[in-house]
Amino acid sequence: MRIFFLVLLCTFFSIRTVAAEDSPETKELSLVERLGFSPTTRVLIINADDFGMNHATNEGTFKVLKTGAVTSSTIMFCCPWVEEAVKFGLNNPQANLGVHTTLTSEWGNYKWGPVLGRTAVPTLCTEKGYFHGEVFDIYTLGVLDEAEREVRAQIDKALAAGIDITHIDSHMGAMQYDPAYHERFIRIAASYNLPCRLPGRDMLSAFGQEGLLDLAKELNVLGPEVLYMGDPPSLEETEAWFKDRMSNISAGKVSEIYIHCAVDTPEMQATTGSTKRRVADTDFFSAPETLGWIKQQGIELISYRELRHLQRTGTPMPRVSDYGW
Repeated sequence: MRIFFLVLLCTFFSIRTVAAEDSPETKELSLVERLGFSPTTRVLIINADDFGMNHATNEGTFKVLKTGAVTSSTIMFCCPWVEEAVKFGLNNPQANLGVHTTLTSEWGNYKWGPVLGRTAVPTLCTEKGYFHGEVFDIYTLGVLDEAEREVRAQIDKALAAGIDITHIDSHMGAMQYDPAYHERFIRIAASYNLPCRLPGRDMLSAFGQEGLLDLAKELNVLGPEVLYMGDPPSLEETEAWFKDRMSNISAGKVSEIYIHCAVDTPEMQATTGSTKRRVADTDFFSAPETLGWIKQQGIELISYRELRHLQRTGTPMPRVSDYGW
């Protein structure tokens, strides 16, 4: 009788333990679920980088944002054409715009430097006052505290201009390849209560930075869980590559594809050798058929605004039916 009672008691507590583990109250919701989607939904952000770099880039970015397939964009506040991008943002408050924090100036004939000026952040600059051309120049020649001051100054410039910043990311990944810089970047995002572009667990593991996801969680900084750079192997494969990439994004995850846009002008051709690539991205994502195809695949588009809302309130933002206008 005693043995039977013990078996019954153990069974009772085992059932209670399993029930507790499966209980909705104890299960941690995924990011997709916290955004208000079902657990297996494929959620995608498409972001246009380099907004404000030059007029041709701005024209391309205008096109893709107005069509609606590209849901967010990030502005380079240290570039000469930033005022045109700001004007666009102020005239179109529905646009989801962040700051493309910038510490490099990579083109040979077209350069920019820090918003703080060379004397304030001398280790980030060449003798001519421009940013260094390569990311790893920052880590060997720059000082982290100077990088933080400049990044904060760019964010503050965006706020002062009236931009309702939805997120931050990093031009050429300059604030993210080095673990110390990446940690500082996440802490900067937390201090402004903004989401930031996160490379995802697999990519961070490859760079020995997986622990930074724990830091982001601790500081309540949200970002995509899977990140892809829009980089088709050839111009001819643009449509097929992007469709294949989007068709295979992970179920139950928030993914981001970031692209670079432009229209084809002599100015753009003189700036960069990637003009045709940027024009191809623009043509594909500004085509109405592209947005229709995305919807047919059952992919849910969101912007960084939804992540910011969740980060700041803990609740999902009402669904946006169309990002274009």
